[in-house]
Amino acid sequence: MVTFEEFVAQRTGALIGLAAAMSGDIHLAEDVVQDVLIKAHSRWLRIEELDDPFSYIRRMVVNEYLSWRRKWARLVPFADITLFDDRPDEATRHADRDALASQLATLTRRQRTVLALRYYSGLSDAEIAVALGCSEGSVRAHASRGLAALRAAPEVLLPSAMPDKEGDR
Repeated sequence: MVTFEEFVAQRTGALIGLAAAMSGDIHLAEDVVQDVLIKAHSRWLRIEELDDPFSYIRRMVVNEYLSWRRKWARLVPFADITLFDDRPDEATRHADRDALASQLATLTRRQRTVLALRYYSGLSDAEIAVALGCSEGSVRAHASRGLAALRAAPEVLLPSAMPDKEGDR
């Protein structure tokens, strides 16, 4: 069994990274993860008994992010291009990340969440379906529509990890 403090020390970075990939805003990501960890702390005795506490907390982060706009309608997330790489980089890489962040911001929250869970966290469609509480078919539909929207947009720069066709996955 892992104590809550050990869990936070080991997993907060990964949770913030996921939330940031979904939201495009490191500050919003930190707020989402903080809210989730506050809730998890009061329930930790039950959560630590689960087979995979990290998956449970990850699902809490996904749900919190998806409901964040309803709770804070006046907040407009923006892309923080320094999110993915803290090192200074070349102007071209900077522009590429800015263009990709702008294109990701045009997707629906579900599409962006599915793509973040798939490409940032490396989850399978089944794991994403569990995290979102939907069917694998819905996950594939959101991913397909999101990737299609990114491909159709002018001047979009897809990371090399993303398949060109849905069948490539």
